[in-house]
Amino acid sequence: MDKDPITFEIIQNSLQAISDEMFAAMRKTAMSAIIYEVLDMGTAITTADGELASSGAGIPAFSAMLDKSVRRILELHSGQGDIEQGDIFVTNDPFYGGVTHLNDVVLAMPVFFGGKLMAWTVDIAHWNDVGGMVPGSMSTDATELFQEGLRLPGVKLISRGKPIDPVMKIIEINSRLPDYLVGDMWAGISAVRLGERRILDLINKYGADTFEFAVEDYMKYGEQVSLSSIRNLPKGKYELSEEQDDGAIHNVTIEITDNEFIVDLRDNPDQIEGPTNSSRDGVMVMAQQLFKSITDPSIMCNGGTFRPLKLLTRAGSIFEPAEPCAQGFYFEVIIRVFDLMWRCLAPHVPQLPSGHFASICATIIGGSHPDTGRWYTIIEPELGGWGGSNDGDGNTAVFSGIHGDTYNCPAEISEARYGVYVDRMELNIENGGEGQWRGGRGICMDYRIRSDGSFLTCGYTRSKFAPWSSQGGLEGTPNFIEVIRKSGDKERISFVTALSVDEGDVIRVVTGTGGGFGDPGQRKTKLIEEDIRNGYLTPERAREVYGYQFGIS
Repeated sequence: MDKDPITFEIIQNSLQAISDEMFAAMRKTAMSAIIYEVLDMGTAITTADGELASSGAGIPAFSAMLDKSVRRILELHSGQGDIEQGDIFVTNDPFYGGVTHLNDVVLAMPVFFGGKLMAWTVDIAHWNDVGGMVPGSMSTDATELFQEGLRLPGVKLISRGKPIDPVMKIIEINSRLPDYLVGDMWAGISAVRLGERRILDLINKYGADTFEFAVEDYMKYGEQVSLSSIRNLPKGKYELSEEQDDGAIHNVTIEITDNEFIVDLRDNPDQIEGPTNSSRDGVMVMAQQLFKSITDPSIMCNGGTFRPLKLLTRAGSIFEPAEPCAQGFYFEVIIRVFDLMWRCLAPHVPQLPSGHFASICATIIGGSHPDTGRWYTIIEPELGGWGGSNDGDGNTAVFSGIHGDTYNCPAEISEARYGVYVDRMELNIENGGEGQWRGGRGICMDYRIRSDGSFLTCGYTRSKFAPWSSQGGLEGTPNFIEVIRKSGDKERISFVTALSVDEGDVIRVVTGTGGGFGDPGQRKTKLIEEDIRNGYLTPERAREVYGYQFGIS
Protein backbone atom coordinates (compact mmCIF):
# COMPACT_ATOMS: atom_id res chain seq x y z
CA MET A 1 0.00 0.00 0.00
CA ASP A 2 1.24 3.47 -0.96
CA LYS A 3 1.18 5.96 1.94
CA ASP A 4 2.91 8.70 0.01
CA PRO A 5 1.32 12.06 1.01
CA ILE A 6 1.39 13.23 -2.60
CA THR A 7 -0.69 10.20 -3.60
CA PHE A 8 -3.11 10.99 -0.77
CA GLU A 9 -3.40 14.56 -2.05
CA ILE A 10 -4.13 13.33 -5.57
CA ILE A 11 -6.90 11.03 -4.29
CA GLN A 12 -8.43 13.76 -2.14
CA ASN A 13 -8.48 16.24 -5.02
CA SER A 14 -9.82 13.55 -7.35
CA LEU A 15 -12.79 13.02 -5.03
CA GLN A 16 -13.53 16.73 -5.21
CA ALA A 17 -13.27 16.63 -9.00
CA ILE A 18 -15.66 13.66 -9.12
CA SER A 19 -18.24 15.51 -7.02
CA ASP A 20 -17.97 18.48 -9.37
CA GLU A 21 -18.32 16.25 -12.43
CA MET A 22 -21.44 14.66 -10.93
CA PHE A 23 -22.80 18.15 -10.42
CA ALA A 24 -22.10 19.14 -14.03
CA ALA A 25 -23.71 15.97 -15.37
CA MET A 26 -26.85 16.53 -13.37
CA ARG A 27 -27.08 20.16 -14.37
CA LYS A 28 -26.71 19.38 -18.07
CA THR A 29 -29.37 16.64 -18.14
CA ALA A 30 -32.07 17.92 -15.75
CA MET A 31 -35.47 18.96 -17.13
CA SER A 32 -36.42 21.65 -14.61
CA ALA A 33 -35.07 25.20 -14.66
CA ILE A 34 -34.81 25.23 -10.86
CA ILE A 35 -32.09 22.59 -11.29
CA TYR A 36 -30.29 23.51 -14.51
CA GLU A 37 -30.57 27.31 -14.13
CA VAL A 38 -30.98 28.04 -10.42
CA LEU A 39 -28.81 25.05 -9.37
CA ASP A 40 -31.14 24.09 -6.52
CA MET A 41 -29.17 20.86 -6.12
CA GLY A 42 -26.10 19.29 -4.57
CA THR A 43 -23.74 16.33 -4.98
CA ALA A 44 -21.39 14.54 -2.62
CA ILE A 45 -19.28 11.48 -1.95
CA THR A 46 -19.28 9.82 1.45
CA THR A 47 -17.32 7.05 3.05
CA ALA A 48 -18.81 3.57 3.37
CA ASP A 49 -20.26 4.51 6.76
CA GLY A 50 -21.68 7.84 5.58
CA GLU A 51 -19.06 10.41 6.53
CA LEU A 52 -18.71 13.32 4.10
CA ALA A 53 -15.64 12.91 1.88
CA SER A 54 -16.25 15.63 -0.73
CA SER A 55 -19.04 17.78 -2.11
CA GLY A 56 -19.84 19.56 -5.35
CA ALA A 57 -21.04 23.12 -5.93
CA GLY A 58 -24.62 24.31 -5.56
CA ILE A 59 -26.40 24.79 -2.26
CA PRO A 60 -23.92 24.25 0.61
CA ALA A 61 -26.76 23.27 2.93
CA PHE A 62 -27.66 20.47 0.53
CA SER A 63 -24.14 19.07 0.38
CA ALA A 64 -23.98 18.95 4.16
CA MET A 65 -27.25 17.03 4.24
CA LEU A 66 -26.19 14.16 2.02
CA ASP A 67 -23.96 12.40 4.55
CA LYS A 68 -26.90 12.39 6.96
CA SER A 69 -29.09 10.83 4.27
CA VAL A 70 -26.60 8.03 3.71
CA ARG A 71 -26.31 7.28 7.42
CA ARG A 72 -30.10 6.98 7.70
CA ILE A 73 -30.25 4.68 4.65
CA LEU A 74 -27.60 2.50 6.28
CA GLU A 75 -29.73 2.32 9.44
CA LEU A 76 -32.81 1.35 7.44
CA HIS A 77 -31.01 -1.32 5.40
CA SER A 78 -28.66 -2.93 7.88
CA GLY A 79 -29.56 -6.53 7.07
CA GLN A 80 -27.43 -8.95 5.08
CA GLY A 81 -27.85 -8.32 1.36
CA ASP A 82 -30.00 -5.20 1.82
CA ILE A 83 -27.37 -3.07 0.06
CA GLU A 84 -25.88 -4.49 -3.13
CA GLN A 85 -23.79 -3.40 -6.06
CA GLY A 86 -25.83 -1.42 -8.60
CA ASP A 87 -28.51 -0.36 -6.10
CA ILE A 88 -29.79 3.20 -5.95
CA PHE A 89 -31.90 4.37 -3.02
CA VAL A 90 -34.35 7.26 -2.99
CA THR A 91 -35.52 9.33 -0.04
CA ASN A 92 -37.23 12.65 0.47
CA ASP A 93 -38.78 12.07 3.88
CA PRO A 94 -37.16 14.04 6.73
CA PHE A 95 -37.77 11.10 9.07
CA TYR A 96 -36.10 8.63 6.68
CA GLY A 97 -32.98 10.45 5.59
CA GLY A 98 -34.54 13.21 3.51
CA VAL A 99 -33.49 15.92 6.03
CA THR A 100 -35.39 18.79 4.37
CA HIS A 101 -38.90 18.65 2.84
CA LEU A 102 -40.56 16.30 0.37
CA ASN A 103 -39.64 18.35 -2.72
CA ASP A 104 -35.92 17.75 -2.13
CA VAL A 105 -35.23 14.23 -3.37
CA VAL A 106 -32.02 12.36 -2.53
CA LEU A 107 -30.56 9.56 -4.66
CA ALA A 108 -27.78 7.49 -3.06
CA MET A 109 -25.66 4.76 -4.68
CA PRO A 110 -23.28 2.41 -2.87
CA VAL A 111 -19.89 1.88 -4.48
CA PHE A 112 -18.47 -1.66 -4.13
CA PHE A 113 -14.99 -2.87 -4.99
CA GLY A 114 -14.10 -6.54 -4.67
CA GLY A 115 -17.40 -7.15 -2.86
CA LYS A 116 -16.63 -4.53 -0.21
CA LEU A 117 -18.61 -1.33 0.29
CA MET A 118 -16.12 1.51 -0.25
CA ALA A 119 -18.13 4.71 -0.64
CA TRP A 120 -21.44 6.28 -1.63
CA THR A 121 -22.24 8.74 -4.40
CA VAL A 122 -25.19 10.97 -3.54
CA ASP A 123 -27.16 13.84 -5.03
CA ILE A 124 -30.17 15.94 -4.12
CA ALA A 125 -32.39 18.26 -6.14
CA HIS A 126 -35.64 20.14 -5.78
CA TRP A 127 -38.39 18.41 -7.79
CA ASN A 128 -41.11 20.88 -8.71
CA ASP A 129 -44.08 18.72 -7.74
CA VAL A 130 -44.26 15.51 -5.71
CA GLY A 131 -48.01 15.52 -5.12
CA GLY A 132 -49.74 16.76 -2.01
CA MET A 133 -52.60 19.14 -1.38
CA VAL A 134 -51.45 21.97 -3.67
CA PRO A 135 -49.48 22.36 -6.92
CA GLY A 136 -45.79 22.66 -6.12
CA SER A 137 -46.34 20.46 -3.01
CA MET A 138 -45.71 23.36 -0.61
CA SER A 139 -48.61 24.78 1.38
CA THR A 140 -48.49 27.21 4.27
CA ASP A 141 -51.74 25.57 5.43
CA ALA A 142 -50.35 22.05 5.76
CA THR A 143 -50.62 20.55 9.24
CA GLU A 144 -49.00 17.16 8.62
CA LEU A 145 -46.42 15.67 6.29
CA PHE A 146 -49.01 13.54 4.47
CA GLN A 147 -50.48 16.71 2.94
CA GLU A 148 -47.16 17.77 1.42
CA GLY A 149 -46.68 14.99 -1.11
CA LEU A 150 -45.46 11.48 -1.67
CA ARG A 151 -43.17 10.18 1.08
CA LEU A 152 -40.19 8.14 -0.13
CA PRO A 153 -38.67 6.46 2.95
CA GLY A 154 -35.19 5.47 1.79
CA VAL A 155 -36.36 2.66 -0.50
CA LYS A 156 -34.64 1.12 -3.49
CA LEU A 157 -35.34 2.79 -6.80
CA ILE A 158 -32.90 0.58 -8.69
CA SER A 159 -31.85 -2.92 -7.63
CA ARG A 160 -28.62 -4.47 -8.92
CA GLY A 161 -28.62 -2.01 -11.80
CA LYS A 162 -32.22 -2.63 -12.89
CA PRO A 163 -34.97 -0.05 -12.36
CA ILE A 164 -37.81 -1.11 -10.09
CA ASP A 165 -40.58 -0.06 -12.44
CA PRO A 166 -43.50 -0.11 -9.96
CA VAL A 167 -41.64 2.26 -7.61
CA MET A 168 -40.80 4.58 -10.49
CA LYS A 169 -44.41 4.54 -11.68
CA ILE A 170 -45.75 5.36 -8.22
CA ILE A 171 -43.43 8.35 -8.04
CA GLU A 172 -44.33 9.52 -11.54
CA ILE A 173 -48.10 9.18 -11.16
CA ASN A 174 -48.12 11.27 -7.96
CA SER A 175 -46.73 14.36 -9.69
CA ARG A 176 -48.66 17.05 -11.52
CA LEU A 177 -45.55 17.52 -13.69
CA PRO A 178 -44.62 13.90 -14.49
CA ASP A 179 -42.47 14.66 -17.54
CA TYR A 180 -40.27 17.02 -15.57
CA LEU A 181 -40.11 14.67 -12.60
CA VAL A 182 -38.99 11.69 -14.69
CA GLY A 183 -36.39 13.79 -16.48
CA ASP A 184 -35.00 15.15 -13.22
CA MET A 185 -34.98 11.68 -11.68
CA TRP A 186 -32.91 10.21 -14.50
CA ALA A 187 -30.53 13.17 -14.35
CA GLY A 188 -29.91 12.30 -10.70
CA ILE A 189 -29.49 8.60 -11.50
CA SER A 190 -26.94 9.30 -14.21
CA ALA A 191 -24.99 11.58 -11.88
CA VAL A 192 -24.56 8.99 -9.10
CA ARG A 193 -23.71 6.31 -11.67
CA LEU A 194 -21.05 8.57 -13.15
CA GLY A 195 -19.62 9.10 -9.68
CA GLU A 196 -19.48 5.34 -9.09
CA ARG A 197 -17.50 4.80 -12.32
CA ARG A 198 -15.01 7.52 -11.47
CA ILE A 199 -14.44 6.23 -7.93
CA LEU A 200 -13.85 2.71 -9.22
CA ASP A 201 -11.32 4.09 -11.70
CA LEU A 202 -9.57 5.80 -8.79
CA ILE A 203 -9.51 2.63 -6.66
CA ASN A 204 -8.30 0.52 -9.57
CA LYS A 205 -5.43 2.94 -10.11
CA TYR A 206 -4.23 3.33 -6.51
CA GLY A 207 -5.63 0.30 -4.67
CA ALA A 208 -8.43 -0.07 -2.13
CA ASP A 209 -6.23 0.25 0.95
CA THR A 210 -4.53 3.39 -0.31
CA PHE A 211 -7.92 4.88 -1.17
CA GLU A 212 -9.31 4.23 2.33
CA PHE A 213 -6.19 5.56 4.07
CA ALA A 214 -6.23 8.71 1.91
CA VAL A 215 -9.86 9.43 2.82
CA GLU A 216 -9.23 8.89 6.53
CA ASP A 217 -6.12 11.08 6.35
CA TYR A 218 -8.27 13.82 4.83
CA MET A 219 -10.78 13.48 7.69
CA LYS A 220 -8.01 13.87 10.25
CA TYR A 221 -6.73 16.92 8.44
CA GLY A 222 -10.19 18.49 8.46
CA GLU A 223 -10.46 17.92 12.21
CA GLN A 224 -7.00 19.36 12.86
CA VAL A 225 -7.82 22.53 10.88
CA SER A 226 -11.03 23.04 12.88
CA LEU A 227 -9.35 22.47 16.23
CA SER A 228 -6.58 24.90 15.33
CA SER A 229 -9.12 27.53 14.28
CA ILE A 230 -11.24 27.11 17.42
CA ARG A 231 -8.25 28.03 19.55
CA ASN A 232 -8.22 31.45 17.86
CA LEU A 233 -11.87 32.16 18.63
CA PRO A 234 -13.00 34.13 21.72
CA LYS A 235 -13.69 31.67 24.54
CA GLY A 236 -16.87 31.94 26.52
CA LYS A 237 -20.62 31.41 26.55
CA TYR A 238 -22.80 33.71 24.47
CA GLU A 239 -26.60 33.97 24.51
CA LEU A 240 -29.26 35.64 22.40
CA SER A 241 -33.06 35.79 22.32
CA GLU A 242 -34.88 37.19 19.31
CA GLU A 243 -38.54 37.73 18.48
CA GLN A 244 -39.71 36.31 15.16
CA ASP A 245 -42.30 37.64 12.72
CA ASP A 246 -44.97 35.35 14.18
CA GLY A 247 -44.29 36.52 17.76
CA ALA A 248 -42.34 33.42 18.81
CA ILE A 249 -39.10 33.90 20.76
CA HIS A 250 -36.08 31.92 19.56
CA ASN A 251 -33.16 31.38 21.93
CA VAL A 252 -29.59 30.21 21.44
CA THR A 253 -26.56 29.68 23.65
CA ILE A 254 -23.15 29.14 22.04
CA GLU A 255 -20.20 28.01 24.11
CA ILE A 256 -16.67 28.06 22.70
CA THR A 257 -13.94 26.14 24.52
CA ASP A 258 -10.43 25.17 23.49
CA ASN A 259 -11.68 22.00 21.79
CA GLU A 260 -15.43 22.30 21.32
CA PHE A 261 -18.05 24.52 19.72
CA ILE A 262 -21.38 23.85 21.43
CA VAL A 263 -24.70 25.18 20.11
CA ASP A 264 -27.60 24.82 22.55
CA LEU A 265 -31.10 25.24 21.09
CA ARG A 266 -33.06 23.32 23.72
CA ASP A 267 -34.89 26.36 25.08
CA ASN A 268 -37.14 26.93 22.09
CA PRO A 269 -40.84 26.66 21.19
CA ASP A 270 -42.63 23.37 20.72
CA GLN A 271 -43.20 22.16 17.17
CA ILE A 272 -46.19 23.79 15.51
CA GLU A 273 -49.07 22.43 13.46
CA GLY A 274 -48.00 24.35 10.37
CA PRO A 275 -45.12 23.64 7.95
CA THR A 276 -42.48 25.79 9.68
CA ASN A 277 -40.64 23.02 11.51
CA SER A 278 -37.23 21.58 10.68
CA SER A 279 -35.61 18.24 11.29
CA ARG A 280 -32.72 18.20 13.72
CA ASP A 281 -30.40 17.29 10.85
CA GLY A 282 -31.50 20.42 9.00
CA VAL A 283 -30.66 22.55 12.03
CA MET A 284 -27.31 20.77 12.37
CA VAL A 285 -26.46 21.81 8.82
CA MET A 286 -26.95 25.46 9.83
CA ALA A 287 -24.69 25.01 12.85
CA GLN A 288 -22.12 23.45 10.51
CA GLN A 289 -22.35 26.39 8.11
CA LEU A 290 -21.80 28.92 10.87
CA PHE A 291 -18.96 26.85 12.31
CA LYS A 292 -17.27 26.64 8.91
CA SER A 293 -17.73 30.37 8.32
CA ILE A 294 -15.80 31.37 11.43
CA THR A 295 -13.14 28.66 11.51
CA ASP A 296 -11.47 28.18 8.12
CA PRO A 297 -13.82 28.89 5.20
CA SER A 298 -10.96 28.81 2.68
CA ILE A 299 -10.58 25.02 2.45
CA MET A 300 -13.04 22.32 1.45
CA CYS A 301 -14.86 20.61 4.30
CA ASN A 302 -15.36 16.95 5.11
CA GLY A 303 -16.70 14.87 7.96
CA GLY A 304 -13.64 15.56 10.09
CA THR A 305 -14.22 19.30 9.83
CA PHE A 306 -17.25 19.10 12.09
CA ARG A 307 -16.04 16.69 14.75
CA PRO A 308 -15.52 19.50 17.33
CA LEU A 309 -19.09 20.75 16.80
CA LYS A 310 -21.88 19.71 19.19
CA LEU A 311 -25.58 20.50 18.81
CA LEU A 312 -28.12 20.29 21.62
CA THR A 313 -31.83 20.27 20.73
CA ARG A 314 -35.04 19.24 22.46
CA ALA A 315 -37.30 16.52 21.08
CA GLY A 316 -40.71 17.91 20.20
CA SER A 317 -39.44 21.43 19.51
CA ILE A 318 -39.47 23.23 16.15
CA PHE A 319 -35.80 22.24 15.83
CA GLU A 320 -36.40 18.53 16.48
CA PRO A 321 -40.06 17.82 15.67
CA ALA A 322 -41.81 14.48 15.91
CA GLU A 323 -43.38 12.58 13.02
CA PRO A 324 -45.58 13.34 11.09
CA CYS A 325 -45.33 17.12 11.40
CA ALA A 326 -45.40 19.27 8.27
CA GLN A 327 -42.06 20.67 7.10
CA GLY A 328 -42.74 22.16 3.69
CA PHE A 329 -41.32 25.55 4.68
CA TYR A 330 -38.47 24.12 6.78
CA PHE A 331 -36.05 26.47 5.01
CA GLU A 332 -37.51 29.51 6.76
CA VAL A 333 -36.87 27.76 10.08
CA ILE A 334 -33.25 26.93 9.36
CA ILE A 335 -32.42 30.34 7.88
CA ARG A 336 -33.90 31.86 11.04
CA VAL A 337 -31.71 29.71 13.31
CA PHE A 338 -28.67 30.38 11.10
CA ASP A 339 -29.25 34.12 11.43
CA LEU A 340 -29.88 33.74 15.18
CA MET A 341 -26.54 32.00 15.72
CA TRP A 342 -24.80 34.52 13.44
CA ARG A 343 -26.24 37.46 15.36
CA CYS A 344 -25.31 35.87 18.68
CA LEU A 345 -21.63 35.71 17.73
CA ALA A 346 -21.36 38.86 15.59
CA PRO A 347 -20.38 41.19 18.49
CA HIS A 348 -17.55 38.82 19.43
CA VAL A 349 -16.26 37.62 16.03
CA PRO A 350 -15.09 40.61 13.93
CA GLN A 351 -15.39 38.95 10.52
CA LEU A 352 -19.16 38.46 10.81
CA PRO A 353 -21.16 41.22 9.04
CA SER A 354 -24.53 42.64 10.04
CA GLY A 355 -27.75 40.79 9.30
CA HIS A 356 -28.73 39.94 5.74
CA PHE A 357 -32.24 39.60 4.31
CA ALA A 358 -32.17 36.09 5.78
CA SER A 359 -35.09 34.49 3.98
CA ILE A 360 -35.36 32.06 1.10
CA CYS A 361 -38.31 34.15 -0.08
CA ALA A 362 -39.82 31.09 -1.73
CA THR A 363 -42.12 32.22 -4.52
CA ILE A 364 -44.38 29.64 -6.16
CA ILE A 365 -46.52 30.69 -9.12
CA GLY A 366 -48.55 28.31 -11.25
CA GLY A 367 -51.38 27.92 -13.68
CA SER A 368 -52.22 26.99 -17.24
CA HIS A 369 -49.66 28.16 -19.77
CA PRO A 370 -51.47 30.56 -22.12
CA ASP A 371 -49.54 29.37 -25.18
CA THR A 372 -49.59 25.59 -24.67
CA GLY A 373 -52.39 24.91 -22.20
CA ARG A 374 -49.99 22.78 -20.14
CA TRP A 375 -49.71 23.21 -16.39
CA TYR A 376 -46.65 25.09 -15.19
CA THR A 377 -45.21 25.79 -11.75
CA ILE A 378 -42.48 28.31 -10.97
CA ILE A 379 -40.60 27.69 -7.73
CA GLU A 380 -38.06 30.44 -7.12
CA PRO A 381 -35.84 31.49 -4.24
CA GLU A 382 -35.13 35.20 -4.47
CA LEU A 383 -32.07 37.44 -4.27
CA GLY A 384 -31.56 39.98 -1.48
CA GLY A 385 -29.07 42.18 0.36
CA TRP A 386 -26.35 41.23 2.84
CA GLY A 387 -25.17 43.31 5.78
CA GLY A 388 -22.23 45.66 5.91
CA SER A 389 -19.09 44.44 7.67
CA ASN A 390 -16.17 46.03 9.49
CA ASP A 391 -14.31 46.62 6.23
CA GLY A 392 -16.85 46.97 3.43
CA ASP A 393 -20.40 47.37 2.17
CA GLY A 394 -22.69 44.36 2.03
CA ASN A 395 -23.25 42.33 -1.13
CA THR A 396 -26.15 43.39 -3.33
CA ALA A 397 -28.68 40.99 -4.89
CA VAL A 398 -27.25 37.63 -3.87
CA PHE A 399 -28.92 34.61 -2.33
CA SER A 400 -29.34 33.95 1.38
CA GLY A 401 -26.90 32.16 3.65
CA ILE A 402 -28.37 28.79 2.69
CA HIS A 403 -28.00 28.95 -1.07
CA GLY A 404 -24.34 29.50 -1.93
CA ASP A 405 -23.49 28.79 -5.57
CA THR A 406 -26.97 29.25 -7.00
CA TYR A 407 -28.37 31.68 -9.56
CA ASN A 408 -31.60 33.47 -10.26
CA CYS A 409 -33.62 32.18 -13.19
CA PRO A 410 -33.15 34.46 -16.21
CA ALA A 411 -36.21 36.41 -17.31
CA GLU A 412 -35.97 34.84 -20.77
CA ILE A 413 -36.27 31.34 -19.29
CA SER A 414 -39.15 32.32 -17.01
CA GLU A 415 -41.06 33.85 -19.91
CA ALA A 416 -40.39 30.95 -22.28
CA ARG A 417 -41.06 28.10 -19.87
CA TYR A 418 -43.76 29.62 -17.69
CA GLY A 419 -46.95 31.56 -18.24
CA VAL A 420 -45.68 34.93 -16.99
CA TYR A 421 -43.97 38.09 -18.16
CA VAL A 422 -41.10 39.49 -16.11
CA ASP A 423 -41.83 43.20 -16.40
CA ARG A 424 -38.90 44.41 -14.34
CA MET A 425 -36.06 43.38 -12.08
CA GLU A 426 -34.23 46.21 -10.37
CA LEU A 427 -32.57 47.02 -7.07
CA ASN A 428 -34.70 47.89 -4.06
CA ILE A 429 -33.64 51.40 -3.05
CA GLU A 430 -35.89 51.84 -0.02
CA ASN A 431 -34.32 53.83 2.80
CA GLY A 432 -32.47 51.61 5.28
CA GLY A 433 -29.23 49.80 5.97
CA GLU A 434 -27.05 52.91 6.13
CA GLY A 435 -23.86 52.99 8.18
CA GLN A 436 -20.15 53.55 7.94
CA TRP A 437 -20.52 50.50 5.73
CA ARG A 438 -23.98 50.14 4.25
CA GLY A 439 -25.99 46.99 3.66
CA GLY A 440 -26.29 45.55 0.17
CA ARG A 441 -29.52 46.11 -1.73
CA GLY A 442 -32.33 43.65 -2.28
CA ILE A 443 -34.41 43.47 -5.44
CA CYS A 444 -37.79 44.54 -6.74
CA MET A 445 -39.16 42.19 -9.43
CA ASP A 446 -42.56 42.08 -11.16
CA TYR A 447 -44.13 38.90 -12.51
CA ARG A 448 -47.17 39.71 -14.68
CA ILE A 449 -49.68 36.88 -14.92
CA ARG A 450 -50.89 35.85 -18.38
CA SER A 451 -53.81 33.51 -17.67
CA ASP A 452 -56.85 33.52 -15.43
CA GLY A 453 -57.11 30.99 -12.62
CA SER A 454 -53.41 31.12 -11.73
CA PHE A 455 -52.13 31.05 -8.15
CA LEU A 456 -49.44 32.36 -5.82
CA THR A 457 -47.93 30.61 -2.81
CA CYS A 458 -45.11 32.20 -0.85
CA GLY A 459 -43.25 32.05 2.46
CA TYR A 460 -41.15 35.06 3.49
CA THR A 461 -39.67 35.81 6.90
CA ARG A 462 -37.86 39.01 7.97
CA SER A 463 -41.07 40.65 6.78
CA LYS A 464 -41.82 42.29 10.15
CA PHE A 465 -38.40 42.59 11.78
CA ALA A 466 -35.83 44.01 9.36
CA PRO A 467 -32.22 42.77 9.08
CA TRP A 468 -30.29 43.78 12.19
CA SER A 469 -27.46 46.31 12.25
CA SER A 470 -24.15 46.49 14.13
CA GLN A 471 -22.04 49.13 15.87
CA GLY A 472 -24.47 52.01 15.34
CA GLY A 473 -25.53 51.23 11.77
CA LEU A 474 -29.19 51.37 10.72
CA GLU A 475 -31.49 48.38 10.26
CA GLY A 476 -32.11 47.09 6.76
CA THR A 477 -35.51 46.72 5.09
CA PRO A 478 -38.04 43.86 5.16
CA ASN A 479 -39.02 41.18 2.64
CA PHE A 480 -42.55 41.00 1.25
CA ILE A 481 -44.73 40.43 -1.79
CA GLU A 482 -47.18 42.97 -3.11
CA VAL A 483 -50.00 41.70 -5.30
CA ILE A 484 -51.21 44.47 -7.63
CA ARG A 485 -54.58 43.72 -9.22
CA LYS A 486 -55.70 44.95 -12.62
CA SER A 487 -58.11 47.15 -10.73
CA GLY A 488 -55.20 48.90 -9.00
CA ASP A 489 -55.95 47.31 -5.61
CA LYS A 490 -52.85 46.24 -3.71
CA GLU A 491 -52.28 43.55 -1.08
CA ARG A 492 -49.06 43.06 0.91
CA ILE A 493 -48.34 39.49 2.04
CA SER A 494 -45.54 37.31 3.38
CA PHE A 495 -47.12 33.85 3.86
CA VAL A 496 -50.00 32.63 1.69
CA THR A 497 -51.17 29.48 -0.10
CA ALA A 498 -52.85 29.34 -3.52
CA LEU A 499 -53.86 32.99 -3.64
CA SER A 500 -55.87 33.40 -6.85
CA VAL A 501 -54.33 35.69 -9.47
CA ASP A 502 -55.61 36.39 -12.97
CA GLU A 503 -54.40 37.73 -16.29
CA GLY A 504 -52.95 41.20 -15.88
CA ASP A 505 -52.34 40.92 -12.13
CA VAL A 506 -48.76 41.67 -11.03
CA ILE A 507 -46.86 39.81 -8.32
CA ARG A 508 -44.19 42.20 -7.05
CA VAL A 509 -41.32 40.59 -5.12
CA VAL A 510 -39.51 42.97 -2.76
CA THR A 511 -36.48 41.68 -0.83
CA GLY A 512 -34.60 43.44 1.92
CA THR A 513 -31.48 45.57 2.18
CA GLY A 514 -28.94 44.24 4.67
CA GLY A 515 -28.18 45.94 7.97
CA GLY A 516 -25.62 48.72 8.19
CA PHE A 517 -22.34 48.48 10.11
CA GLY A 518 -20.88 51.36 12.10
CA ASP A 519 -21.86 54.99 12.71
CA PRO A 520 -23.24 56.56 9.49
CA GLY A 521 -21.39 59.75 10.44
CA GLN A 522 -18.13 57.92 9.75
CA ARG A 523 -18.92 57.08 6.12
CA LYS A 524 -16.49 58.66 3.68
CA THR A 525 -17.82 61.44 1.48
CA LYS A 526 -16.48 59.69 -1.63
CA LEU A 527 -18.62 56.62 -0.89
CA ILE A 528 -21.73 58.73 -0.22
CA GLU A 529 -21.30 60.47 -3.55
CA GLU A 530 -20.80 57.16 -5.34
CA ASP A 531 -24.05 55.88 -3.81
CA ILE A 532 -25.89 58.98 -5.05
CA ARG A 533 -24.45 58.62 -8.57
CA ASN A 534 -25.35 54.93 -8.65
CA GLY A 535 -28.91 55.56 -7.57
CA TYR A 536 -28.57 53.75 -4.23
CA LEU A 537 -29.21 56.93 -2.29
CA THR A 538 -31.07 60.21 -2.79
CA PRO A 539 -29.40 63.52 -1.88
CA GLU A 540 -32.19 64.12 0.64
CA ARG A 541 -31.57 60.79 2.38
CA ALA A 542 -27.81 61.47 2.32
CA ARG A 543 -28.41 64.73 4.18
CA GLU A 544 -30.79 63.10 6.66
CA VAL A 545 -28.63 60.10 7.56
CA TYR A 546 -25.06 61.13 6.77
CA GLY A 547 -25.24 64.90 7.17
CA TYR A 548 -24.12 65.23 3.55
CA GLN A 549 -24.56 68.78 2.18
CA PHE A 550 -22.77 69.02 -1.15
CA GLY A 551 -24.86 69.24 -4.30
CA ILE A 552 -28.14 69.82 -2.47
CA SER A 553 -30.05 72.95 -3.37
